[in-house]
Amino acid sequence: MQQSRPGKPDYVHGYTPREGERLVDQATALTEFLHSGTRFPAGGRVLEAGCGVGAQTVTLARNSPDASIVAMDISEESLALARQRVAAAGFTNVNFEQGDLFDLPYAAASFDHVFVCFVLEHLSDPMSALEALRVVTKPGGTVTVIEGDHGSTYFHPENGDARRAIDCLVRLQAESGGDSLIGRRLYPMLVSAGLREVRVEPKVIYVDGSRPELIEGFTRNTFTAMVEGVREKALAAGLIDTDTWDRGIAGLHRTAEPDGVFCYTFFKAIGVN
Repeated sequence: MQQSRPGKPDYVHGYTPREGERLVDQATALTEFLHSGTRFPAGGRVLEAGCGVGAQTVTLARNSPDASIVAMDISEESLALARQRVAAAGFTNVNFEQGDLFDLPYAAASFDHVFVCFVLEHLSDPMSALEALRVVTKPGGTVTVIEGDHGSTYFHPENGDARRAIDCLVRLQAESGGDSLIGRRLYPMLVSAGLREVRVEPKVIYVDGSRPELIEGFTRNTFTAMVEGVREKALAAGLIDTDTWDRGIAGLHRTAEPDGVFCYTFFKAIGVN
């Protein structure tokens, strides 16, 4: 996950092995949901900015086998994991490079397309990052951005403590300089960055007892695991007490029961340079 000097907050979820697993769980559960329609043409040069551990890179490589993909991240440790993941999947159309979103090591108009997924939410200056990415995109090329919005969460059974636990994550991310509600801002941000023909597609993920793969892959292993991951930070910051936290997490797990329902909205934005 991209971390950088001028716009760099702490990555609120941490860099534990469990967080790496969660990112892969998320990418696996949402592969077709988020990547549908994302195909880059043969011969195109594509930059995946902030590739992290390569959770999305494998899908990009699979969907665009004849494109040349540069997967960039500032963390050498993350890049090493991403290299392993892509190599294990058997793809050879990806090159990995260390780089900083706020000091990109590329000339203007270096790429036909740019792809950014779950990165801007962690930056205190996402507009500067978008503007820098537009500069390295060729005229007529595209910038694709995917982000979530924790404020879009709703579920059954309703549970006030679960909402308090989610709010802890929102507040912690805001205090560290990020914005976990950024999905709703993508359209004005891309327009302000100078991109044209911007279109945003809300992608609502709906999970109930008829979708057991999403109960495990998304409700439990992605969203609830993400909230659980900030427990110690939330308690240390005095945002919530232990009993309320435990009831909230139990409430989120309750939505994963056969009669539970969980909904969340992602936003996928595409603009033309």
